[in-house]
Amino acid sequence: MVTMTTGDGGTVTVTRCGELVDIHVRDSSGRTVATVTRRAGEAALLLSGSRRKPQNRPIL
Repeated sequence: MVTMTTGDGGTVTVTRCGELVDIHVRDSSGRTVATVTRRAGEAALLLSGSRRKPQNRPIL
């Protein structure tokens, strides 16, 4: 699990769960703003701010 602080005092917590990554976004008061689950590659693109679409890969 990795927790990063945002510029406005919120947090983004990233937890890897096998092939997937859970991303929890909280505001500065600790209230959950968003919770998403993505494939690891998609999460990396999302967190990097990239607009590039990840390559489709088969699910094993």
